Amino acid sequence: MAQEKYQSAIKKLHECMAACNHCFDSCLQEDNVKMMAGCIRLDRECADICSYLEQALVRNTPFVSELAQLCAEICLSCGDECKQHDHQHCQECAQACFECAEECKKIAS
Repeated sequence: MAQEKYQSAIKKLHECMAACNHCFDSCLQEDNVKMMAGCIRLDRECADICSYLEQALVRNTPFVSELAQLCAEICLSCGDECKQHDHQHCQECAQACFECAEECKKIAS
């Protein structure tokens, strides 16, 4: 069953999606929201692809490799952006993104 095969990836994808959504919401509360625009945009992109890939893995998509590769790239971009900001939510998001990217790379190959 696909869900069991990808259990670790599904967990990391869900954690990353949640971290990105939290970061997105927290960035909107920052004093200089304009400065956080890149972070906010990538948080949305990353949360969306993680959510999509999580669902796709559960339904055993035939596009595992392609979607996982794309997800890894977006997670790395989001993580790189978030790590530039000192906010705790950004640092936690970056960590979740990097962990998710590593998991995605494993299933992409």
